[in-house]
Amino acid sequence: MSSSKKLSNQHKNSELQAEIGKFIAYNQDEFAELVTFVDFAEKFTLGFIEINFSPDIDLLIAGLQQNPQCQEIQFVVLDFPDRNLRFLRDELVEQLAKITKETNKKLVLLIRNLEKSIGVFGDYPPVLQDLNFVRDSYRKTVPHPLLFILPDYAISRLAKFAPDFWAWKSGLFRFKTTELSRDRAIANTLNADTDIERLPTPKQQERIDLLHSLLMEYHPTGEIPRPEHLRNCCNILNELGKAYLSQHKPIKAREYLEKAGEITKQFPDYSLQIEVINQLGKSYQQQRQFESANSYHQQALDIAKKQNNRRAVANSLHYLGNASLDMRQFHQARDYYQQALEIKIEFGDRYWSASTYHHLGMVAQELRQYDQARNYYQQALEITIEFGDRYWSASTYHQLGIVAQRLREYDQARDYYQQALEIYIEFGDRYSSASTYHNLGSVAQESREYDQARDYYQQALEIKIEFGDRYASASTYHQLGRIAEELREYDQARDYYQQALEIYIEFGDRYSSASTYHQLGIVAQRLREYDQARDYYQQALEIKIEFGDRYSSASTYHNLGYLAQELREYDQARDYYQQALEIYIEFGDRYSSANTYHNLGIVAQELREYDQARDYYQQALEIYIEFGDRYECASTYHQLGKVAQQLREYDQARDYYQQALEIKIEFGDRYSQALTLHCLGTVAQAEENYAEARANLQTALEIYVEYQDEYWSKVVREILEGLPE
Repeated sequence: MSSSKKLSNQHKNSELQAEIGKFIAYNQDEFAELVTFVDFAEKFTLGFIEINFSPDIDLLIAGLQQNPQCQEIQFVVLDFPDRNLRFLRDELVEQLAKITKETNKKLVLLIRNLEKSIGVFGDYPPVLQDLNFVRDSYRKTVPHPLLFILPDYAISRLAKFAPDFWAWKSGLFRFKTTELSRDRAIANTLNADTDIERLPTPKQQERIDLLHSLLMEYHPTGEIPRPEHLRNCCNILNELGKAYLSQHKPIKAREYLEKAGEITKQFPDYSLQIEVINQLGKSYQQQRQFESANSYHQQALDIAKKQNNRRAVANSLHYLGNASLDMRQFHQARDYYQQALEIKIEFGDRYWSASTYHHLGMVAQELRQYDQARNYYQQALEITIEFGDRYWSASTYHQLGIVAQRLREYDQARDYYQQALEIYIEFGDRYSSASTYHNLGSVAQESREYDQARDYYQQALEIKIEFGDRYASASTYHQLGRIAEELREYDQARDYYQQALEIYIEFGDRYSSASTYHQLGIVAQRLREYDQARDYYQQALEIKIEFGDRYSSASTYHNLGYLAQELREYDQARDYYQQALEIYIEFGDRYSSANTYHNLGIVAQELREYDQARDYYQQALEIYIEFGDRYECASTYHQLGKVAQQLREYDQARDYYQQALEIKIEFGDRYSQALTLHCLGTVAQAEENYAEARANLQTALEIYVEYQDEYWSKVVREILEGLPE
């Protein structure tokens, strides 16, 4: 070892010895009593040591090991950091078997980190239930002095929920926290440079544990905090509330925030009071209790205005905008965000303006103002990059992905989502990655990569369930339903949609339930349950009209038209399609109008208005080609083939069918191939080319049977039976 390393190690060792000495001196009487306890303890003897901070535990253990009176003691530290630990005695027995006992020394076991499994919330933690239940077996299976080193709150919970075990204690030693440990804890929590929501989940939990320990310093269990500790106590409670909100645990968060709110009434710190009230509003917003959220944010805004605290006014306006956005009050949300942005610009607060630009982008996106949305997102992204805030740029990359996806720029959308996902993984933000996995699934789905889409959705769902985010799970169940529907797995699709609908109803999200009613209508229609399908579509349409969502109503009008078409109610079908088309044209959605032109063509065709039908199909085909949607072209080529066939233009019909079949084979759409092969068979039949007719019809039949389509299988069998040999 080099001389410089030796000097460095000597310096560190001398610093450590100095810290050990200060800690023992600060707790001189308690340490002396503990040493005496250890000296006299024999066989199974139970003691508890109260220390709130891990560094102080290290100092205590080092002090015991170095103490001259403990030279005949073999201290063994057993660490139990598993938050899911249940059977402590079994673990102790297993660890004891691995310990090599030193000759002529008494073994003393020091248990640390058990507070992880004891927890802070909830009645009767499993580890304490078991501790109480198997108490008597400890005398035989753990025949050594046992010292539990725990923070204040964990000891209080152990005494409450394992009273029989607690009753066996022979000593309780309360160690005071050194000023250095307390200052370090404050530096790593209240004064930390990194917001807790940017930390990876394990680091978040470490900070939460540290905050709980720090809270015990200023608000010990069962005691009223001293007046000089109120401010620190309030700050810690507020930080705990924010921490649990970052983990999407609003009920836990509110328990601390409400205590903080009570304390803010006892001293005049209006900035802290406003922050606590806004955080309470966020807790209700996470539970989708928007009226309560608005009430708190408005209360915070009123106080901020009264105190002429312009920055706090901006923050409260931003929170009100968030609540309005979630309630789909888009114009109100934009107004709040614009007011907030104006104040931030006034104060030159460029960094915090990024969040407001981002949310203005979300409003524009919901209003289908995609160029405006992209512009706002780009401004937000520019600022976060300027300030080197890589983490916050992830959510903006995600939103840019949504805009690109809405504009059918799938490669660009996928690229943005991948950038967002990369950052979330880099920062260990598993929760936020769920929404990006979900949207990557949506891109894969629109690209007809169904296996890849299902995989992404399953990853998203797994994370949402892991974090207990039942509401967010609904949208992923919905999308899994759409995948199953596309794969003609209708029972599975219906099951997923029902799970999504159940959650939306549970959370009172009437608006989102509309899209699920719509999809349940599609499934019912595919299963020829027409009355049920109409009922679902009507429920969806009613909700969309109720919420003033004229654009989304178009898709339901379209599907009601499709249902009427299948029931041969052609005038009704045309009317619904015309309503849908009018809305698509009004909103400039040229792509979606293609499908409606296509179906208007089918109606005209059924009414034997062939020129009109051909015109509608050509309009649809023109749009699909314009948008590069080769797959959708197939169904329109197919229908153009049917028009030509009905006009006895068999060469033209065959040409259209061949183009359709080529695309369906290219995209692996085996079921749809059957429909076109079926039609090619009937063209050959009309031309009395029976060998070709039989070959095409037989292949179509095989596919219908494979997909268990009994109706069309029967139709094709009857044609085959009628063909001359």
